[in-house]
Amino acid sequence: MEKPILVVMAAGMASRYGGAKQVDPVDENGCVILDYSVFDAMRAGFDEVVFIIRESLKRDFEEDICPRMQSKMKTHLAFQRLTDIPQGFSVPEGREKPWGTTHAVLSAKEFLNRPFAVINADDFYGLGAYKTIYNFLTTNSDPNNHAMAGYLVENTLSDNGTVTRGVCTAKDGKLTNCTETYGLYPTGGGAKDKNGDFFPNGTFISMNFWGFKPSIVPALERDLVNFMKTEVPENPLKSECLLPNTPSGLIASGEASFDVLPVHEVWSGVTYKEDMPGVKARIASLRADGSYPMSLWG
Repeated sequence: MEKPILVVMAAGMASRYGGAKQVDPVDENGCVILDYSVFDAMRAGFDEVVFIIRESLKRDFEEDICPRMQSKMKTHLAFQRLTDIPQGFSVPEGREKPWGTTHAVLSAKEFLNRPFAVINADDFYGLGAYKTIYNFLTTNSDPNNHAMAGYLVENTLSDNGTVTRGVCTAKDGKLTNCTETYGLYPTGGGAKDKNGDFFPNGTFISMNFWGFKPSIVPALERDLVNFMKTEVPENPLKSECLLPNTPSGLIASGEASFDVLPVHEVWSGVTYKEDMPGVKARIASLRADGSYPMSLWG
């Protein structure tokens, strides 16, 4: 079976963070969160990575990020461009916001002819998640069976503000639904969202860590077209086509199945600037105990 490829979504505008958090260092060597993500992926078995970025980040990646890991990982860049949309549609006047995570993944379509994992650039997932997804992608041969790293809600929240998460339901190890849920914050025994709905500890959460087969690509393309037809006219400047919607649709239609692979590690990430010190402290601790080398890429 072909080795899977890692796809890193790094094109987000990071409006809540207030800057290009994808390229903010988390250690004294200038490494960023995605360095640690790619390093963990390499240890799990991946040997090739595609960074999906906006063109303004090209120089950072070409001159800094990619060169330091290229001796150990084959790297590619793919650009998420506002103008790269399905034929017959146009960009609404005044639109600056990217089209969302579905569009981001499709920006790397030329590389998606074999199994691939998808992650966010600003999330620190932990080594175990990469091992779990890599094992699935290299042992499961069903072209219509995909996977999701299932984090627990209590391990995915920020102390510095609300977050958006894919809240999931599962049955017999299979994903039954994934709903993008806004305004999540910690509360006793779990989390609540902006509407006051309660999600108890142990609720599976999608952190956009997916293990996909190439058969997902036509479904993503179909959903992007439907999004351009239905959602963009209603909210032309800010609507986004979100990746979890495609699995939910494929499950509902019976076209595909998604294994939920439980992950018990604690997520760290940078939604707000105030999150960054905690991420740096965790990475420093992991380097100190030998989980990562002091000089990541040698």
